[in-house]
Amino acid sequence: MTAMQPALRLEGIVKTFPGVRALDGVSFDVMPGEVHALMGENGAGKSTLMKVLGGIHQPDAGRIIVNEVPVQMATPLEAKAKGIVFIHQELSLAEELSVAENIYLGELPCKSFGRVDWALLYERTNDILKRLNVGFNAKTLVGDLSIANQQMVEIARALTHDAKAVIFDEPTASLTDAEKVVLFDVIDDLKAAGVGIIYISHRMEEIFKITDRISVLRDGSYRGTLTTCDTDQDAVTHLMIGRALDLSRSAAQHELGDVAIEVRGLCCGKLFQDVHFEVRRGEVLGFYGLVGAGRTEIAETLFGLRSPSAGEILLNGQPVSIASPADAIAMGISLVPEDRKGQGLILGMNCRDNMTLPQISDLTAGPFVAEGSEIAIFDQYRDKLDIRTPGWKQQVGNLSGGNQQKIVIGKWLSMRPDILIVDEPTRGIDVGSKSEIHNLIRDLAAQGYAVIVISSEMPEVLHVSDRIVAMYSGRVMRTFAANEVTEDNLIQAISGIGGDRVA
Repeated sequence: MTAMQPALRLEGIVKTFPGVRALDGVSFDVMPGEVHALMGENGAGKSTLMKVLGGIHQPDAGRIIVNEVPVQMATPLEAKAKGIVFIHQELSLAEELSVAENIYLGELPCKSFGRVDWALLYERTNDILKRLNVGFNAKTLVGDLSIANQQMVEIARALTHDAKAVIFDEPTASLTDAEKVVLFDVIDDLKAAGVGIIYISHRMEEIFKITDRISVLRDGSYRGTLTTCDTDQDAVTHLMIGRALDLSRSAAQHELGDVAIEVRGLCCGKLFQDVHFEVRRGEVLGFYGLVGAGRTEIAETLFGLRSPSAGEILLNGQPVSIASPADAIAMGISLVPEDRKGQGLILGMNCRDNMTLPQISDLTAGPFVAEGSEIAIFDQYRDKLDIRTPGWKQQVGNLSGGNQQKIVIGKWLSMRPDILIVDEPTRGIDVGSKSEIHNLIRDLAAQGYAVIVISSEMPEVLHVSDRIVAMYSGRVMRTFAANEVTEDNLIQAISGIGGDRVA
């Protein structure tokens, strides 16, 4: 690797926004055929740096060098033309257009008089889709695809160019295990072709599986580069957050209260069937299973977003009918959704307005909103949850992922619910913020909340839960107590083995 010239080199990149120095002289390089991880806490500057590389932001100082040639990119199209392809974490697709049109957007092959060569477009696209082994074709509307398949369309864009460097930003956040295997095969193909790859992920197991080197940012500054095979997770974490991370679960116990919510024989068409469970006050009940197991759909049913086809829901021992989210909120149920940016926040609004949105009708004085009451609520939960923001006027879209998640949690805690459902609480969040969210969940249980946590990460569900419901294909296979669950028996349960045993 050292005998070659870098495919991409950054020298002293600086980027400043009003009141914030987001990047402070960042320098590192990526070699041809290398998978180079870029890590750091949310807010460390990773996304800003990648937007500079992708032509979205212009650096205030420093140089970008591709194949030993200094380059400047005023737009994303110019970045692509220079050989830098950016696969975004946040989907940037036009749902009303076909897969082919999205992949070649702005670069559609044309015939004479500017007419689109549709036959050539579909042929090229289907060739790329075959490499990805997906179950849709070039003419499929992107809006008809699942989130995971839309992510595969994003990835397909990287294969349309003579790329020198490809940036993958949290590419597996929405992918199933099978789709991850396909993605890693694509990355292997790009490596073999001599493409340099920047891989951004908070998932340590992926970093240590596929990368060659790891560079770390903290507070907008470059903190060092480690060779993956010569380091470990503790060393990377210490470089990221400047301290050792204690992931041990507190041994402190608290008294469980009465049953807050009970579900009996709940069904919702083919999504899930005959689901039984209960949650007590002061308890964290975890739901774990593969994609499509029905976990999120159960949460949406409890929150009134779906109508059950059979079964009953009991609150405090009394049967209830939840026909809408308004009903659920009135009954003391709150849902922190899986997609915080698409479903939990309005990114263009400020922190205060996001925090108080569900109760805005209760904060009015005549025709006007009581601004002082709104600010008081925001200040209370900013301090309580340690939300790091300059103030309530900050646009929530400018916050880090961890602080955005705290805004969503604070929004629902300010409604004083009895039952808090948290779906994928730490998706796309760095290890330091993950630890904070986990501690927060345990603290909420200690305060008497009944908490339901849905997670695709086994370490997370094992760490925060008092009991774990293992689901497979829409059914509860087994419920484990925290002191008896193991990785082996949990994996067996979510794979459909050893079902119908309730611990």
